[in-house]
Amino acid sequence: MSKRVSFIGLGVMGFPMAGHLQKAGYQVTVYNRTEQKARDWTSQYGGQMAASPAEAASGAELVFVCVGNDDDLRSVVLGQSGVLAGMQAGAVLVDHTTASARVARELEQIAAMQEIGFLDAPVSGGQAGAENGQLTIMVGGKPDTFAKAEPVMKAYARFCRLLGECGTGQLAKMMNQICIAGVVQGLAEALNFGQRAGLDCAAVVEVISKGAAQSWQMENRHQTMLKGEYEFGFAVDWMRKDLAIALEQAAQIGASLPMTAMVDQFYQEVQNLGGQRWDTSSLLARMKP
Repeated sequence: MSKRVSFIGLGVMGFPMAGHLQKAGYQVTVYNRTEQKARDWTSQYGGQMAASPAEAASGAELVFVCVGNDDDLRSVVLGQSGVLAGMQAGAVLVDHTTASARVARELEQIAAMQEIGFLDAPVSGGQAGAENGQLTIMVGGKPDTFAKAEPVMKAYARFCRLLGECGTGQLAKMMNQICIAGVVQGLAEALNFGQRAGLDCAAVVEVISKGAAQSWQMENRHQTMLKGEYEFGFAVDWMRKDLAIALEQAAQIGASLPMTAMVDQFYQEVQNLGGQRWDTSSLLARMKP
């Protein structure tokens, strides 16, 4: 495999992920709808920027995409200026967007008509994981396609696994978000309980985080939650988008997600408080008197 790759979408996740590829020695060409972000990226990391997704993808053996939702994904992949218009047969398109399994299967079929491989590969680990190159990647697709992409994705991943056919990565990410919703709500309720009971919650967490209640959220978010600090991290708006995807999928397959539906409504309350861009740990804010 050559060293030429491209990265489409330089948000809080894509910007550092593309940077890790450049630092790992790949020749990276980037595209972002807001051109200034692409200029900022090349100023920081080097590499090249392109005027369209198709131009960025031209000559690249792997093209990575990390955008907002299904519609954003289609807009940068399809059409005369989309990445598929610039890719060559034998190349691989890797989608890191958290999107629906439906759009993953749709794009795989379209890519296959051009003899282009496709992987749906949503990530977990948040902005910190992207910046530190410590993301977990859940992948759906064909084994031979995965074999081409896995060594390159290691530039920003601490764990990466093929879980099944196309769409499986997105279904796994739905499970991930369902779990997070429950854990964060449980932590918020526990901290609210402890505060109202007059406990030193930081001291209590130091104890219970060493036992069965331990979680990443507890370890990394309890201090900021107790301080009421939420201006960072994975935004509530994004979490509601992800939970909507999971709830829609659950309705299609007959899976019951009562806790997820409840927490989704709690996040709507946080949005009503002005917390659209607050971290998901802001569930505690809606409990304050």
